[in-house]
Amino acid sequence: MIAKKMTKYVEGSSVTRAMFEEGKRLAQKYGASNVYDFSLGNPSTPPPACVKSALADVIENTSPDKLHGYMNNSGHEEVRKAVAVSVNKRFGTAFSQKNIIMTVGAAGGLNVILKTLLDPGDEVAVFAPYFGEYNNYVANFDGKIVAVPPSVPSFQPDCKEFEKRITSRTKAVIINNPNNPTGVIYPEAVIKELARILEGKQEEYGTQIYIISDEPYRELAYDGAEVPYITKYYKNSIVCYSYSKSLSLPGERIGYLVIPDEVDDFENVVSAANIANRILGFVNAPSVMQLAVAQCLGETADISVYDTNRKLLYNKLEALGFECVKPQGAFYLWTRTPEEDDLKFVDKAKEFNILLVPGSSYMCKGYVRIAYCVDTDMIKRSFTAFEKLAASYKLQ
Repeated sequence: MIAKKMTKYVEGSSVTRAMFEEGKRLAQKYGASNVYDFSLGNPSTPPPACVKSALADVIENTSPDKLHGYMNNSGHEEVRKAVAVSVNKRFGTAFSQKNIIMTVGAAGGLNVILKTLLDPGDEVAVFAPYFGEYNNYVANFDGKIVAVPPSVPSFQPDCKEFEKRITSRTKAVIINNPNNPTGVIYPEAVIKELARILEGKQEEYGTQIYIISDEPYRELAYDGAEVPYITKYYKNSIVCYSYSKSLSLPGERIGYLVIPDEVDDFENVVSAANIANRILGFVNAPSVMQLAVAQCLGETADISVYDTNRKLLYNKLEALGFECVKPQGAFYLWTRTPEEDDLKFVDKAKEFNILLVPGSSYMCKGYVRIAYCVDTDMIKRSFTAFEKLAASYKLQ
């Protein structure tokens, strides 16, 4: 008999599992080229050439004990120093290697910092819609998710609703910027307002409230949009970063945490995060990938294809009568469903071999997430299917 908590997780994963199986079934029945799978946020562009050359270099020129051995739980010192230098150059910050902890991707980083900060019953505020795994990451440490309802149609944080939900038990706020699933970017004015509210609440309750900025999509910003760097606006802020999207390395599980000197109880927070990295079972981030990404700082995969896909899909769906939030970043199109039940709409889309993710998976019913990190030709091939889907709802 599995643990009761895991029983709930197994039941909750059925939607994703069913979607994966449905994709395979449709591909076998109609042919892979006639199935339009927009369900997964898996980068469709290859890693930049620097990744291959860096891997070859570190494997060829690094001693085996360093290449494959243990190191400080926070990661290789020279890698952390290089990351700090890169971040400082980009954002005008002043970090050193002591502020950087290499992590097993963004998911590992989030679990490390939540393990570091949360006591049972502590609250973590999030802005709906949000990445559903946040629920599980917070539950791992017996915390409580407090969801702030969305501001429609902008899907920017509703700061008034946010302020109402901050209590003496609030320990952290997770922001995802650019956002999955909406593609919205929270601008400087919004970040400043969130900081103002939290500074007031810290003073009111005599507590520390940390902003955790989850940033795997930072480089995926379009039309000149800028993504504010949170540590410049709020003292108790921590950045969680992943190379999964910028370098197209989701399966390599490599990222980092930035913990600024200015955070309250800095020495203990850093020490606890270092220990959490170990006792959660990660021990340390993958050694080979640490050394490789250190040679690729500032590089990205060819992310221009996502902008091309964004414009193609957004323009087509809007022309067909669908209501979409125009994405400023990431690689998702957040689309309102023509009927109230987003699950029924997802089932209807399957009739035309279109695979989408229901908004209810992101705690926001009545919408779907369409991942456009796919082959551009597939998007073009899908237009006829979307036309039929729109016609079935008499949108035109």
